[in-house]
Amino acid sequence: MIAAWISSIILILFALSVIVIRLKASKSPTSAKKILIPPVGMSTGFLMFVVPETHVPLSYAGLAILAGLLLCAPLVATSRMFVADGKVYLKRSKGFVVVLLVLVVLRIALHQYIEDYVSIPQTAALFFILAFSMLLPWRILMYLNYRRLRATAALPREQVS
Repeated sequence: MIAAWISSIILILFALSVIVIRLKASKSPTSAKKILIPPVGMSTGFLMFVVPETHVPLSYAGLAILAGLLLCAPLVATSRMFVADGKVYLKRSKGFVVVLLVLVVLRIALHQYIEDYVSIPQTAALFFILAFSMLLPWRILMYLNYRRLRATAALPREQVS
């Protein structure tokens, strides 16, 4: 029980830090690298499946993917970009903050329910699959929107460093 409270508090602190980082990021221009690095970095989490205790039935993984894709929709809907001074910026969105907080509450509520049916490592695996399934399409769509904005604004090519 105490472990559940501690993990919930850590999750809430993490969510608040994501909100702060996201709001600060909206003050500086974005780039392809800033959009694409999070899913690439997060993909290393699939290494957890090397450990047999994290293996889940394919049907559970499929449901986690489906849930991630469904929960991705509000993130896509609340992520907007605009061009100013020849640079692409992410527009601040109160909707994004609300969506993120709702996702945190859902995760905490579902976590307690799911733990009754699968082990703790499997729960972690399922929530990782859900999160990655939410993040990847959102970031791909953001990147496509970023490229479209750069092309329509006839911005010079980005320098890769």
